[in-house]
Amino acid sequence: MPRMIAYVSNADSREIAVLRLTDDGALSEIERMATSGMVMPLAVSPDRRFLFAALRSEPFGVASYRIDGQTGRLAHIATAPLPASMPYLATDRTGRFLLSASYQSAVAAVSAIDAEGRVAAAPLQVLNTAPNAHCIVTDAANRFAFVPCLGGDLVLQLRFDSASGRLAPNAPPDLPTRKGAGPRHIVFHPEGRLAFLVNELDASILCLAYNPSAGTLSALGAASALPPSFSGKPWAADIHATPDGRFLYASERTSSTIAGFRIDAADGTLTRIGNWPTEAQPRGFAIDPAGRFLLSTGQVSNSLTAYAIDAASGKLTSLKRYPMGANPNWVEIVEL
Repeated sequence: MPRMIAYVSNADSREIAVLRLTDDGALSEIERMATSGMVMPLAVSPDRRFLFAALRSEPFGVASYRIDGQTGRLAHIATAPLPASMPYLATDRTGRFLLSASYQSAVAAVSAIDAEGRVAAAPLQVLNTAPNAHCIVTDAANRFAFVPCLGGDLVLQLRFDSASGRLAPNAPPDLPTRKGAGPRHIVFHPEGRLAFLVNELDASILCLAYNPSAGTLSALGAASALPPSFSGKPWAADIHATPDGRFLYASERTSSTIAGFRIDAADGTLTRIGNWPTEAQPRGFAIDPAGRFLLSTGQVSNSLTAYAIDAASGKLTSLKRYPMGANPNWVEIVEL
């Protein structure tokens, strides 16, 4: 029977919480894995054998862990240097390369990963970006990569060579966004011809058409992650779609809410389902691979709330709250 395991990085207590997610949405703690630095973004290899964790205190690096296929427990493999403090990690679709993006240093980097999950000590490539690179992801075909740059108000469009791991500018090299929007994270619709971009500074969500043969994005429409009668400075953070592509969710830190939308797969139109209060300052959240549950952490509350996702409406129902470590900020859920 498949097992769902959640990994939660706790930056200030320098640990990764390992949790079992059961069929009814309950969580039980398996272990806490201590890390050697301030742990933030996590990434899981496509074969679900390895977990990678970025360490954002000096010396900047990435810790590799082997995932026990029966229990979900972690075993530390090695820690390798990274060229900067990286607020985002991902692997390419083969799992042979680790991709990282740096807000502070305005770079994207590619590092090789060997068959045992070790990240190479020296990056294959360090690419200068527009200011405040905040995310890097490849498309489903592993031919193109995209880097939202918050300070540049654009999304870099890059060609990705999956044989060598090299990145190169595509044509056109970027998709501009509205000035001051602050593009942060991007996710692809499972169908492959839509993508969704959350902008940190105005909490807008852009629906984008994706041309998979050219590797280019174009804007279709927009929605807001802000709750009704919002006041204050928007501060959006994370964005995820359900695996079936029907629903989209985004976190907003000023209001400490999760916004939910129904996706029209034909034209990408987003219809608001609702906004739900969540943990204080929800930087990161995740949806399980079956699309039944959403786990949201709060950097200020030091807790996590589990929600059930209604399969028909997409509405969230709070199930239970769980204590985490200090400054929980990233969640990955793996089916073993």
